[in-house]
Amino acid sequence: MSQPYVRAFLDQDSETFSYVIYDKSGGHAAIIDPVLDFNYHSGRTGTTTAQQLVDFVREQQLTLDWILETHAHADHLSAAPFIKQQLGGCIAIGEHIREVQGIFQRVFGLEKELLPDGSQFDHLFADGEQFAVGELSVRVMHVPGHTPADIAYLVNDKMVFVGDTLFMPDVGTARCDFPGGSARRLFDSVQRLLALPEHTDIYVCHDYPPQEREHECRTTVGAQKRRNIHVHSGVERAAFVTMRNERDATLAVPRLILPSIQVNICAGQLPPADEQGRRYLRVPLDQL
Repeated sequence: MSQPYVRAFLDQDSETFSYVIYDKSGGHAAIIDPVLDFNYHSGRTGTTTAQQLVDFVREQQLTLDWILETHAHADHLSAAPFIKQQLGGCIAIGEHIREVQGIFQRVFGLEKELLPDGSQFDHLFADGEQFAVGELSVRVMHVPGHTPADIAYLVNDKMVFVGDTLFMPDVGTARCDFPGGSARRLFDSVQRLLALPEHTDIYVCHDYPPQEREHECRTTVGAQKRRNIHVHSGVERAAFVTMRNERDATLAVPRLILPSIQVNICAGQLPPADEQGRRYLRVPLDQL
């Protein structure tokens, strides 16, 4: 079994890590959680951040097999369609995206435009499903809580890409107050991840570092069990749920939640253009 190679790319604006995982130079690759640049004030989109991933794949002469989403993000727009246009690959997410689509179909008034069946994606993963990236073996883990559809990708039983379920140990865990979220389910999902061998590398989707350190993207199961400020060993579910719910009540709504979710539940596709080529996003009032 090949040693997985990982290259991380940080989008400073949303503090999001995107990843290229691959089996060897000239081999096969997957991209995880690519970011589309978006300026909310001007409504302008851009691909400068995503182009870095494209350039790296081309420099390494990789064949892109997959564009993998860990969930429908609320803090950035997905660049999956741009990546696919440039490099090919199948856009995939967990099968419970249908539940998230059903929730936000109503929030955004998209009953006539959006079928909540996941058909916007090329593939929907089931819990436990296995697939290959060249010589790499990847297993899907359904880890709901932050949203109903969060999944993690376990690569060669050596490293796991956890999306927003866990952050670095000094930051803690994801919020659970979005529609369909559940602190109880998040706790159970985290325990599933922490049941992996202690040497397993954990790659996070976001990092919000304290002033004394720079952004980091990698930790281990053992480090999380010892030092995670929210779910270290010994923390019980009831205490976690109380803490998480109380903390979530103090958090502001993410800056880009409205544009992000309505695009990301459609596999990153922007709304269709009108006859003049103009595209519009919806801003539902008093819904969140």
